[in-house]
Amino acid sequence: MTFNEIKDAILIGFFLSFMIGPVFFMLIQTSIIKGARAAIAFDLGVILGDIVFILIAYYGSKSLLEQIKDDPRLFYIGGLILLVYGLITYLDKSQKKVVQDEKLVLPEKTNYVKLFFKGFLLNFINVGVLAFWLGMIVIVGSNLQMNSAKIFNYFTVILLSYLITDIGKILLAKQLKKKLTPKITYKVKRTMGIILMIFGFFLILKGFIPKEKLNLNNVIEQKH
Repeated sequence: MTFNEIKDAILIGFFLSFMIGPVFFMLIQTSIIKGARAAIAFDLGVILGDIVFILIAYYGSKSLLEQIKDDPRLFYIGGLILLVYGLITYLDKSQKKVVQDEKLVLPEKTNYVKLFFKGFLLNFINVGVLAFWLGMIVIVGSNLQMNSAKIFNYFTVILLSYLITDIGKILLAKQLKKKLTPKITYKVKRTMGIILMIFGFFLILKGFIPKEKLNLNNVIEQKH
């Protein structure tokens, strides 16, 4: 890889980390409520989802992109899952039990495996993420003459840059935990539920958009 290619891949990973979406908010919430290690476990699941999508995009390429943009059912399913997940998060009363004093009470045990798969699934149900990586494969692949080694290195740098930037966000968000009371923490969780439901609603709404308007530029905006 040339210096410019490495620089471009690092910048892409950096900016992807700050694209606003369900994963972005859930990562921050997990870091604040459960701590940095829990958030990193969640984020590794997200990265695995990206890797799976990149592999699907690489081997499926343009033909799969055409299927996605013409099949609104994928948006309905993904949006419905986000809506249900957001509703469950909003209605969950477990955090309310610790709203008794001014100190944040965290569960003694954190299920890192569960958080890992939660990150994977939350990323995997977002059809826009797959469309994004498909677009990247088409653009980057052509620029790199579809050289498998160069493509692998390019996307590896993107994901490493993405992960390192996320770790920075996690550590910064963790600092906020010291200033949070249980009552504020409970409100953060309910707000997270509302945000997830909003993203789910708009994902379903996208399924009603006429097929001719469902192009790559539309779905790229759904990334994280």
